Amino acid sequence: MKTEINYLNCSKGLKSWLFTHDHKRIAILYLIGIAISFLLGGVFAMAIRLELLTPDQLIVSSKVYNQLFTLHGAIMVLLVIIPAIPGIIGNFILPLMVGAKDVAFPKLNLWSWYFYMAGVLLSLYHLSTGAVDTGWTFYTPYSISTNTSVITVVTGAFLVGMSSILTGINFLATIHMMRIKEMGWFKMPLLLWAFYATAVIQIIATPVLGITLLLLVMERVAHIGIFDPALGGDPVLFQHFFWFYSHPAVYIMVLPAMGVISEIIPTFCRKKIFGYKFIAYSSIAIALISFLVWGHHLYVSGQSAFASMAFGLLTFIVAVPSGIKVFNWIATMYKGAIDLRSPFLYVLAFLVLFTIGGLTGIINGTLSLDLHLHDTYFIVSHFHYTMMGGVLIAFIAGLHYWWPKMFGKMYSERLARITCGLLFLGFNITFISQFILGTRGMPRRYHNYLPEFQSLHIISSIGAFIVGLAFFMMLYYLIDSLFRGKKAPNNPWGGTTLEWQASSPPVTENFEQTPEMRELYKYKSKDEL
Repeated sequence: MKTEINYLNCSKGLKSWLFTHDHKRIAILYLIGIAISFLLGGVFAMAIRLELLTPDQLIVSSKVYNQLFTLHGAIMVLLVIIPAIPGIIGNFILPLMVGAKDVAFPKLNLWSWYFYMAGVLLSLYHLSTGAVDTGWTFYTPYSISTNTSVITVVTGAFLVGMSSILTGINFLATIHMMRIKEMGWFKMPLLLWAFYATAVIQIIATPVLGITLLLLVMERVAHIGIFDPALGGDPVLFQHFFWFYSHPAVYIMVLPAMGVISEIIPTFCRKKIFGYKFIAYSSIAIALISFLVWGHHLYVSGQSAFASMAFGLLTFIVAVPSGIKVFNWIATMYKGAIDLRSPFLYVLAFLVLFTIGGLTGIINGTLSLDLHLHDTYFIVSHFHYTMMGGVLIAFIAGLHYWWPKMFGKMYSERLARITCGLLFLGFNITFISQFILGTRGMPRRYHNYLPEFQSLHIISSIGAFIVGLAFFMMLYYLIDSLFRGKKAPNNPWGGTTLEWQASSPPVTENFEQTPEMRELYKYKSKDEL
């Protein structure tokens, strides 16, 4: 039987992958790097939850504990959640969605991966030189005075930021210049609107973080007073710089996740998306408003009452476009011919978890409540409901949705459904208990704690181990599908966007013939598929 030539087998050898300009292969390289980073960050998370089974020291000292939660946070945020959807799904799907052969700047795309991997390798290297223990935010003045390898990990974060900027430039240029002639702005899939809005944030906000990290390095190396009060600096200035980037960075993570959800829901409901323009414009609105809300992270920093009031109001406003999306997704599902396969099950999990994360974000944005909840486990839980319950679950939904297109193989639907249920159960066990811990006053980041909190910590740790089991099951059936999975049809879900007109997996130049622009989100019934 003749082997079909596609992007995976068109050339062989490690060199052909390391020097490729094919956006699809670069997406697979991102998948490998991000999967390794996720495994490492997950191991650190398991170690943290194991340590917190008892109120006193169990397996690690307080210093090692500080290093563990710093590494877990930095790896998961900077090396996994921020680059996951743009780096993997965006790189693979975006050019296919616009009907192009590749991204606008293929060489720049490869450089973005090399910058990302350099950041990963620096992060791994610094483990052997005294793992950083500042917390993933690198708050001053401690990040200036600690003797751990802050400069190494900050340099790694700077390189990952460079990767993010290059990806944003590439996506903007590709969406502007590479769409097929028939694809006007309001004929674009909603995922492209999400990537467009994300690219704007990446290009504008990420340089602020880069400059901040360079200033931190300069202060450590040259002892220039910028953030260190002992040298005439201001540590709160670091917080302003950091959160001016980092709150928009929340939407660098969330907007692509919302775009993924906007593609999967109409496909599995066999129904046109409700309020297409509202969802599209809400992505742009989120991108713009996200630059104005960073001050709600500084309520207890001593900023003026007027500033806190203004930032609180803006925080409530930024929730409006997110709410528009959620209500439009639910309206799309109403009276739809819903197909409860695994990508859609992950979407349902996303809707529940992200809504909880969003609503608790409103609570945190309320000044009077935040004063009580700040720096407690309530914040930890809210953050994970937004980032993991929202972004990571949406990424998993997208990975399951486009996996047949990426590799040409179908995974075990039965195992995928079981894993989704385990992940949803374990996640809620882990973090609902942390909401309760936070409202009772349990501070975050503490190595030891009062015995009265132990029962809830045990429940949280049990949930975390269930989550870990679910991810190992997912790893098993996805890898197994590559070797034993059934051959995937070109359009297994009946999608209407252009990538489903390519073969599974696609040929090197994406399409064997020019893709035909069809009416967006107009679906055939299940019987017609």
